[in-house]
Amino acid sequence: MNKTIIEFFKEILTIIVGILIALFINNWNEDRKDAKYMNQIFISMDKELRETNKDIKKKMPQQQTLIDTLGFYKKNDTISIFDVMMKVNGIQMPQIRISSWKAISSSKIELLEYDRVSALANIEEHTELLTSKTQFLMRFLYPNIKDTSTDKKELIMFMMQDIMVTERGLQKEIEEVIQE
Repeated sequence: MNKTIIEFFKEILTIIVGILIALFINNWNEDRKDAKYMNQIFISMDKELRETNKDIKKKMPQQQTLIDTLGFYKKNDTISIFDVMMKVNGIQMPQIRISSWKAISSSKIELLEYDRVSALANIEEHTELLTSKTQFLMRFLYPNIKDTSTDKKELIMFMMQDIMVTERGLQKEIEEVIQE
């Protein structure tokens, strides 16, 4: 009977060791896959943020031209908002690319350290704020496109300046993440 119990425990021990080895290998494999995924996400995120930063830098002078042109023609009641838009080739807004952040934030956010999550969440908030301000501008602009009044031109100038402030904040956040 003692011999049977000892053999039983030997078999149980063998099974337990086999299960532990299998768990260890599985965890190692999952960690390796997560590391590969994170590396791809970081490469993609870096590329997106650099492209976004470059686009913001490109569009800001065009936006400033719009503000300056509106300022130049604001008291001229023969020049409509549409005319000003045609002179500056419309409103130029940067394309904000944060697809990689959205992908990781909805699936494996626990793999990121807090500081990076916080910085990327700030970028997303700035992006949403910029989108909201741009939509507000467009909702104002289209019904007033033929208007020639000084007040409406000044209001568009103010909205564009506000958008540019948000873009500068976004750009600062992006540059901090890129430098990490």
